[in-house]
Order: sequence, then C-alpha cells, then structure tokens
Amino acid sequence: MDRLERILVEAVPRVCAAAVALIAVDGEVAASAVAGELVRYADADGTLAERRPPARPDSVFDLASISKLCTTVVLLSLAERGDLDLDEPVAAWLPGSDRRLTLRRLLTHTAGLTPTRRIDLELPGADPAARLAAMVATPVTGPVGGPYLYSDVGMVMAGRVAELAGGAPLDELVRDRVAGALGLRDLGYRPDAATLPRVAATEWKPERPGPGCVRGEVHDETAYALGGVAGHAGVFATAGDVLVFGETLRRGGGAMLRPETVAEMTRDQGAEGAAFRHGLGVRLGDPAIVGPLGGAYGHSGFTGTSLVVDPARRLTVVLLTNAVHPLRGRDGIRALRHAVAAEALRLATP
Repeated sequence: MDRLERILVEAVPRVCAAAVALIAVDGEVAASAVAGELVRYADADGTLAERRPPARPDSVFDLASISKLCTTVVLLSLAERGDLDLDEPVAAWLPGSDRRLTLRRLLTHTAGLTPTRRIDLELPGADPAARLAAMVATPVTGPVGGPYLYSDVGMVMAGRVAELAGGAPLDELVRDRVAGALGLRDLGYRPDAATLPRVAATEWKPERPGPGCVRGEVHDETAYALGGVAGHAGVFATAGDVLVFGETLRRGGGAMLRPETVAEMTRDQGAEGAAFRHGLGVRLGDPAIVGPLGGAYGHSGFTGTSLVVDPARRLTVVLLTNAVHPLRGRDGIRALRHAVAAEALRLATP
C-alpha cells in the first residue's frame, strides 16, 4: 500500500464513505488511490446498505461548488469572443438588476448578495424557471465591491448571464466549452441512467423522491430546486476529468481559454475580508484546501471535493469524496485535504 492509498484508507469510512485522489507532477500522474464504497449507508441512522459497490478510479462524484469553476470558464470564454464584458452591469442581461453588479463582482463574491436562498422553501410547487427568475431578482443587501461575502446566489446569477450571452442552457455551455473542449466523457450536469452505477451517494434527504440516500441527483438544495443545473453547483465528474480540467488551467488554458485569460482568472482581484485571496471564480491560497501548497489556487465543494493547482511546483491535486454521506457535518475533511496536499508536496520535492 503506497502513501496516498494509506491516507485514504485511514479516512474511510470515518471521514467519507468513498474517496478517489489523483496527484499530477509536471503533467504526469505521480500517485493515485481509491478507497471505500460508493453507497455505504441506507439512511440517516447509518444502517448499512444492502448493496455496497466499491469505489473505482472512474467513479463519478457530485462536485458541488467546484461547479463554479466551470461556470467561470464558460463566462470567460464568452468574454474572449466579445459576447459579454466582465465589467459591464449585469443589468444589460438581467433588466432590473442593481446596476452596480458586474460579472467581476459576482465571480469575486463582492456583489453584496446574500450567501444563499432556499428558493424551494420560498416557492414550494413552483417550476424551475419561476424559481430561477426569483433567484436572479435577489436584491443587494450588503456593500457592493467588498468585503468578500461568499454567495451562491451571485453564481446562480452569473450562470444565467452565461445562458443569455451564450444563447444556450448552462448545461449545454459547460458540455461544449468545458467537457467537449477537453474531451471529458463524464463531466456535466444530471448524470444519465447508464452512469448511475458509478455515482457516489451523498446525503439522506427524506423530502426527495426515491428510497435511500441521494444518488445521481445534485445534493445542493437550491440547484435541485432549479432543475439540477445552476451556476453554483450541479456538475458531476470523475477524478480524472477534474485532473484534466486543472492541468489545462495550469498549462495556460488549452482548448478552453487563452493564456492571458487564465492569467486574469488566477490573478488576485483585490477582494478583502476572506481568509484567502480571490481570483475570478478561484480561491488563491485557501488554507482549507491547499495545506502546505501556499501558492496554489483552486476550489472546494461542500460534498467533500477539492481541486488544487500549484503552478510553481507544477502540481495538480484532486480529491473527490462523499463526506456528506449519509449526513453532513462529519469531521476530518480538512485534515484529509491537507494530508493529500502534503503528499503532493513530497512527490514534487526533489
């Protein structure tokens, strides 16, 4: 058993039921590991499921907020073509919006928008289109321009702007401009029936239809209420897909973005008030995920996922887990992320 595998095995099932990790150094996979079961529990009480399929290298996980990076790439690709401007008022696309709101402020979480809205509870029985309309009409309640206030609402708004500027639904834009551009088979919203056997289960949600814990549907309540496709959450992928995505950014954007666009995406945008610096969509030096990789950037996901890219050390680090299975609030995911990052640093150190 190698070191990375030992790290995952020691965390399963205490921290998560399933985990897949990949570390690439200078573009080559230097370590990979898989541990656990895709479905371990049948309910919130921890009853073991009758069938517990093992995790595999090609297992598919709910990426949660890593989805925000896909939305960001779509928007930046549209900006490259001149279809939108990051600094124009989003009111150009969303009439009635506060004219101080821009895509740059949405992508840096400095728009003064509330962190979240349980639109499913506010509008029970409404269809996804009506709920989306209400979400993008959310009023500004905080200072615009800073300080930093993490907002899923802002990313939902950004995703809607992408749809209007791109002339297609967000899932199609992500499929074409991210998954299609990179040749990724599994990255996308709403996994199909053929993919379901490879999907890791998430949380026990008795309000959802069907038996057992959520599997194959987005975990996030707001994204689910919006039909499974939203700017802040909803993308599923394998660890291999996320590694290719991260490596593409590390190498300058490849078929997704121009190098100068990636440079702007990963530049400190000056957002104040967070425990890290912020680029466009990405967190710079987020202590929750980078561990000893101080110069790295990336994002985490509430389900227990993370992507870390360290250009200086030529590293890309992916950790996908289902730490919310069967319930959220389990301890240890931060320590697990740090352990994987530390192993990546060891592998990259001569």
